[in-house]
Amino acid sequence: MADISITLPDGSERSVPAGTTVGELAASIGRGLAKAAVVGDVNGVERDLVWPLEHGDRVAIVTADSERGLFTLRHSTAHVLAQAVLDLFPGATFAIGPPVEDGFYYDFELPPGPDGAPGTFKPDDLELIEARMREIIAESQPFVRDELPSEVARAVFADHRYKLEIIDGEADDPMSVTTPGQVRTYENPPAKPKDQPPFHGYPGFIDLCRGPHVPDTGRFLGHFKLMRIAGAYWRGDEHNQMLQRIYGTAWASKADLEAHLHRLEEAAKRDHRKLANELDLLSFPEELGGGLAVWHPRGAIVRKLMEDYSRQRHHDGGYDFVYTPHLANGRLYEISGHLENYAESMYPPMELDNGVYYPKPMNCPMHILVYKGNQRSYRELPLRLFELGTVYRYERAGTLHGLMRIRGFTQDDSHIFCAPDQVIAEVQSLLHFVLSVLRAFGFTEFQAKLSTRPADKAIGSDEVWETATEALRRALEAEDLPFEVDEGAGAFYGPKIDVDVRDAIGRSWQLSTIQLDWNLPQRFGLEFVGADGERHQPIMIHRALFGSVERFFGVLLEHYAGAFPTWLAPVQVRVLPVRNDHAPYASEVAAELSALGLRADVADASEKLGNRIRKAKGEKVPYVLVVGDDDVSQRTVGVNPRGGEVERDVPLDAFAQRLLDEVAEQVRVA
Repeated sequence: MADISITLPDGSERSVPAGTTVGELAASIGRGLAKAAVVGDVNGVERDLVWPLEHGDRVAIVTADSERGLFTLRHSTAHVLAQAVLDLFPGATFAIGPPVEDGFYYDFELPPGPDGAPGTFKPDDLELIEARMREIIAESQPFVRDELPSEVARAVFADHRYKLEIIDGEADDPMSVTTPGQVRTYENPPAKPKDQPPFHGYPGFIDLCRGPHVPDTGRFLGHFKLMRIAGAYWRGDEHNQMLQRIYGTAWASKADLEAHLHRLEEAAKRDHRKLANELDLLSFPEELGGGLAVWHPRGAIVRKLMEDYSRQRHHDGGYDFVYTPHLANGRLYEISGHLENYAESMYPPMELDNGVYYPKPMNCPMHILVYKGNQRSYRELPLRLFELGTVYRYERAGTLHGLMRIRGFTQDDSHIFCAPDQVIAEVQSLLHFVLSVLRAFGFTEFQAKLSTRPADKAIGSDEVWETATEALRRALEAEDLPFEVDEGAGAFYGPKIDVDVRDAIGRSWQLSTIQLDWNLPQRFGLEFVGADGERHQPIMIHRALFGSVERFFGVLLEHYAGAFPTWLAPVQVRVLPVRNDHAPYASEVAAELSALGLRADVADASEKLGNRIRKAKGEKVPYVLVVGDDDVSQRTVGVNPRGGEVERDVPLDAFAQRLLDEVAEQVRVA
């Protein structure tokens, strides 16, 4: 049998026998690679290890510890979950079960209970399901790929109506539907003698799926845990059946799983909703409605400091401040394209005497109207407009999550109008600006995503999109900021750069965004007079730095576990008199610090000193000052810093100057 030539990722060629599979290629390269191999990338398409290679194929081996490898093993673990549930709960049917960040889920519909109520999983069921999953994994059941005519598939899945919807094309599941008239399946036959080949119809588990998968359930799938049960509407539509969703996590090793579970424990301690309540920062009253928060005085102090800092940085950066209303006539959103492309995220219109009005979902159309208010010259460009603008977006109730997913929020929103030849330099400048502000709030690790044209909803020509995307790519490369391409994730009006930060426990948060837009200036007929005296169309850059003030606050709260740096802390100093007769001096200390612009309060001696110290520590106050007899006579304080060593007999003036220097340094860095 003649050999064929395969090209490896480094560009080298390798000669292998015809019929060689992806897995055999990995083994020919090295024993370690063969052991770690999960799937292969063949000409840009992920394939199972049993996939036969052809002459001229370009092949990369995907290993278990890579992002793509983890995606595959989580996908395979989701199949094992579905098999276990169908084994343990007769009459259950299953919907879809994709891998997600850090894990996987699968949606099920259970038969009604004896009282006719919809069937539900109980928390104790997770342990039972996990045990069955481990049995399936121990059997090393192979994942067998097949292509079935739709008629055959309908018979196979006759008892599973959600699968029938997918086969009939009534539900979009890109992981399942393949070519018209056929669907791809993966089957897991039960354990059997090795010399007995798998064949369609063998008793076991079968699912619609494009794949690829690990070779068998015994490879890479043991390091998982089922996490929780939730409700989920079929296809995410509240008008459809409510299903039971089981979430799990899966990793390439026991150590990775344990590290993830530890991160989850830390994340639970840092949950911003819990901390906001404990620290009396803000709340989400039921009377107000879902996705809306009220800010308490302490939370409002931190928010004001954030906003004041943002205003100062924008002032120093040459931005012009604007203010725009909270609602607008629907004609504005017809021109902008929001009603055509974004209506599902907008609130219903209000019928008024002179037209139909909508709460604004974005600030950009109104900033365009500011630009249009005057004839513009090239000498004015780039024109940078800035607003702390509150917007309103409809989010489904099931997606709301504290400050992280909210219905009314404020963006530190900027729109920059520039000439085409200014775009790359302006985006590079924006990246510098964004990263410097994020560093000010304590973030040091960044990753960018370049999001390209969405396939379904986009305005403007292919040529314009290609030009805009290339401009952003060149700016990222010039800035030397690591980035990956997120295909199809751009806004409907243009491509964008999203900047992610990594927090104190290693989680990634998408915060800042820079969006390049050739289209809205065209739709609104924006112009500027160039040096040649002719009229030209400006380019518009959309930029939110915090993303939203609310979400950024929530991320900060979790990043610091509530212990804000001193310059952001709502209370910087708490003064504790040892006895009631020390109270006048304690008040004097707090007053002197407050006169210097510091935030200080006094906790009187109505409680034991130890209790008051513990309470101040629980409230994450950076400095607790204890004053007694010697302090009153010598104008000193006892300094109990957050996370530091206690100092006695510190002169008040010296402490005040030290604190002022600390805050000034933090703000200077900020």
